[in-house]
Amino acid sequence: MSSHEKAEVLLSVRDLSIAFHQDGQDRVAVDHISFDIHKGETVALVGESGSGKSISALSVLKLLPYPSASHPSGQILFEGQDMLTMPENKLRGVRGNDIAMIFQEPMTSLNPLHVVERQISEILRLHQGMGEKQARARTLELLNEVGIREPEKRLQSYPHQLSGGQRQRVMIAMALANKPKLLIADEPTTALDVTVQAQILQLLAELKQSQDMSMLFITHDLGVVRKIADRVCVMHHGKIVESGKTEDIFTNPQHDYTKHLLSAEPKGAPLPAEENAPLVMSGEDIKVWFPIKKGFLRKTVDYVKAVDGINVELRAGQTLGVVGESGSGKTTLGLALSRMISSKGKIRFGDKNIDRFSFKDMRPLRREMQIVFQDPFGSLSPRMSVAEIIAEGLQVHEPKLSADERDDKVVAALHEVNLDPESRFRYPHEFSGGQRQRIAIARAMVLNPRFVMLDEPTSALDMSVQAQVVELLRNLQKKHELSYLFISHDLRVVKALANHVLVMRNGKAVEYGPAEEIFGAPKTDYTRALMAAAFRLETAEKGVVNQ
Repeated sequence: MSSHEKAEVLLSVRDLSIAFHQDGQDRVAVDHISFDIHKGETVALVGESGSGKSISALSVLKLLPYPSASHPSGQILFEGQDMLTMPENKLRGVRGNDIAMIFQEPMTSLNPLHVVERQISEILRLHQGMGEKQARARTLELLNEVGIREPEKRLQSYPHQLSGGQRQRVMIAMALANKPKLLIADEPTTALDVTVQAQILQLLAELKQSQDMSMLFITHDLGVVRKIADRVCVMHHGKIVESGKTEDIFTNPQHDYTKHLLSAEPKGAPLPAEENAPLVMSGEDIKVWFPIKKGFLRKTVDYVKAVDGINVELRAGQTLGVVGESGSGKTTLGLALSRMISSKGKIRFGDKNIDRFSFKDMRPLRREMQIVFQDPFGSLSPRMSVAEIIAEGLQVHEPKLSADERDDKVVAALHEVNLDPESRFRYPHEFSGGQRQRIAIARAMVLNPRFVMLDEPTSALDMSVQAQVVELLRNLQKKHELSYLFISHDLRVVKALANHVLVMRNGKAVEYGPAEEIFGAPKTDYTRALMAAAFRLETAEKGVVNQ
């Protein structure tokens, strides 16, 4: 018997079912699941989008949308007390204190009106009674621990001024502030680059050890599971189909679905690049500097050089992969090239110089330039159905289409991203993170653009869906000679798609050239470190699958 099996049970989920009331009937989303988490133990819930992982975790803190959500059966016992029947005032004492949660989508979890310092220090003052100076010092300590560079400069930043990875790290710092007994981590490393992912996993492992903290870890990334979990529960269609010690699950999976998860990864090579293809977009000496203002008169005292003198070009039918750690300027570069934010330098799209175009001048070109954002929940309107979201661009750019013709295009777009067209009358909150990302891809593709900026489009997707999306993007590119600006920290996906690669760090180009050269013989220490972190993980995963 292991030390965890001997330890006291901290959380016991017994025969739990979760149903949602829709259209006059109850739909069971989680079906009679049971698992325990012992003190000091990490249990991972693994499965693809829609399997019931996240809603199982949310139910622990009663954060589901009640009363439309219900529990036809089961108990959730935390230190022997049933969370499902606990009074609300007692629950508030448990939430954020004894049990903390890191949510999957930080942009929707952080307050957009408050700076980072206020959001973290508020927790410390509320739960631990710290004064302003003490809370500030602890906030800096937490930001350091989760790997945010120059945390003093970030204290007064708002969430929208941070990259996706930086926002996720702020969320982790907030969750760990009160040293909880149980940390529920819902895809906490999804938005992080491989090097920082390793730091965060190491940090969580150390905290778990030093504080005797337990973790419920929800993820679709099996490489992460093997690094951090003691036991694994594999979920599929709302049921736990297999559970056991992590090493046993990886080396000797019993269920067909577990075997499928272990073998799924993006496959194949990028489409051949036509070196003489027409130039679709180019950027020369692109700069985006954000002023840092201080004092009563708000004088500019310094700049955050998010993009600092970048040169790129992209031809028809090609993919340019932009890689680098969070905060390196990848997304800012993409937004500048597509004229979503102001920048300095020359930008050419097709036969037009667009660097001096106003946002109004850009409107006719928006059909040809589409963006798939990193955070689908933030970019999809919660008040619009899926059909309305996908058709919105058609109403602007193809106003002569009839309602039936628009609907036909929406149905076709949903088919292309492997979503049931019957789901088009539902709303974003009714979908899992991965499904929402596919809706965002469908919205971009429905207009048949020439250029698509893909900002971490696979970061929220499970491994098998990642492979499908990579194949889908390849097929669309071949069919329409699409050009992709593919921004990602997942080098395995970039390797499967990109003809050319730009490696960025602190706003500057570290390396730029053909993908086979960058991946095969990286010239800088930084690029070599990125490759080593990414492909060591890939090698480990393949070793597991082949056993």
